[in-house]
Amino acid sequence: MSSQPESKNNTAALTPDDYLKKILNARVYDVAKETPLDLARNLSRRLNNTVLLKREDKQPVFSFKLRGAYNKMAQLSPGQLHKGVICASAGNHAQGVALGGRTLNTRTVIVMPITTPQLKVDAVKALGGEVVLAGESYTDAYNHAVKLQEEEGLTFIHPFDDPDVIAGQGTVAMEILQQLQSLPHKHLDAVFVAIGGGGLISGVANYIKAVRPGIKVIGVQMDDSNAMIQSVQKGERVTLNDVGLFSDGTAVKLVGEETFRITRELVDDYVEVDTDAVCASIKDIFVDTRSIVEPAGAMGVAAIKQYVAKHQCEGKTFAAILCGANMNFDRLRFVAERAEVGEEHEGLFAITIPEERGSFRRLCALIDNLGGGPRSVTEFNYRMNSSERAHVFVGISMHGKGESKEIAAKLVGQGFDAIDLTHNELAKAHVRYMVGGSSSVATDERLLRFEFPERPGALMRFLSMLNPAWNISLFHYRNQGADYSEVLVGIQAPASDDARFHEFLEQLGYPYVEETDNPVYRMFL
Repeated sequence: MSSQPESKNNTAALTPDDYLKKILNARVYDVAKETPLDLARNLSRRLNNTVLLKREDKQPVFSFKLRGAYNKMAQLSPGQLHKGVICASAGNHAQGVALGGRTLNTRTVIVMPITTPQLKVDAVKALGGEVVLAGESYTDAYNHAVKLQEEEGLTFIHPFDDPDVIAGQGTVAMEILQQLQSLPHKHLDAVFVAIGGGGLISGVANYIKAVRPGIKVIGVQMDDSNAMIQSVQKGERVTLNDVGLFSDGTAVKLVGEETFRITRELVDDYVEVDTDAVCASIKDIFVDTRSIVEPAGAMGVAAIKQYVAKHQCEGKTFAAILCGANMNFDRLRFVAERAEVGEEHEGLFAITIPEERGSFRRLCALIDNLGGGPRSVTEFNYRMNSSERAHVFVGISMHGKGESKEIAAKLVGQGFDAIDLTHNELAKAHVRYMVGGSSSVATDERLLRFEFPERPGALMRFLSMLNPAWNISLFHYRNQGADYSEVLVGIQAPASDDARFHEFLEQLGYPYVEETDNPVYRMFL
């Protein structure tokens, strides 16, 4: 899920016309259906542009992935189908292959990491897939799948780096252009496509550039999983050391050979989006459709909003592909929290006030009179710091983007030390839940924000690898209802142990960000 081994695809370069033929002849509709192209009325009105939503969340497996998987499987010979197929996946591709196998009456072996949530394992089994659990990561599962493929003579179905898979995904673009003809506005300025390994955008770009080259194809990546953008900028495929896991459907460390070639040649522009923007867009989509998409499914909408704000567009028509809706229900609490921050309906601030009578009341009165209409305090955490001052962590409702800077400036103008934390990840993910004050005994403390895999033994692995001479001085765990958890850890390790400390982090292998110099840590923890 979070990494992709190098593809062995050595296919000769195909042109957009070659792909056009493959897309027009793709066999996807035995399992896939033509999904609607819906107008997002509320979002269109807000943005003063027409926003169309391609509803791949309505597919039988709630994702576009079955198109490419089935098209590849349908091209196999009777002998290959008799022996069966294999893939490595912990997500939507696994379900697409399993459904394709059931339709074609062929054996499907799905190798999944042992860390895969039971919900996804059960979904694949329900479709007739033979689940093999192997290794702790996607890379481990992939390597085991290659071994089984060779031992049993199975055909490997790649999730993105295969021309037949790409052609299957390209039928999404074919439908979009056909459906435009039945809409009042038949013109389309750009289509926004989420990128993981690059299979979907490769298919979409080939079809659009062969048929309607004037339409822009704009790729979208998470700012912490941007392997394709970095690869295009460098002119060669780049392998990321770590990827953010919030949008697990696009968390790919290395894009495909063929998808990189196509994307570099045909995609017009790129937009990077962050977690808060995606959460806000999940809410936007829900308001317009009453459907909940997974993070990857909302990336296109987040990018449209960002693109419109940057280019000050009006009267344009944009399409976003809602590429999937496979999300654990428990993640919704995290999405709802961060959507308000992503839309900047809530600002977060650290404020230092004098520890004297009336200062608390004066701050509250000031918040009530910040201007711009009525405001509410969404969160208030108070902690005495000394006999002279106290720190307050406060959430304040806002009326528009960029307002948090103005609020912070007004607070400073009234004599309060104020820091805008609205875009501070440490503050949003941890500190707001654990304000408590600094510790005088936590010397040599280093603060790190980890992503722990959500599985038995993850914490024990961390603790067993920790140098016994180091002490844990702070620990905050928060499950997001996903395959990983946000964990904040304070570790007392002296500067003389720098080399050993960084060796420990490298061997541990969990994604992390060091927050020791973050001002919110100094104030509240």
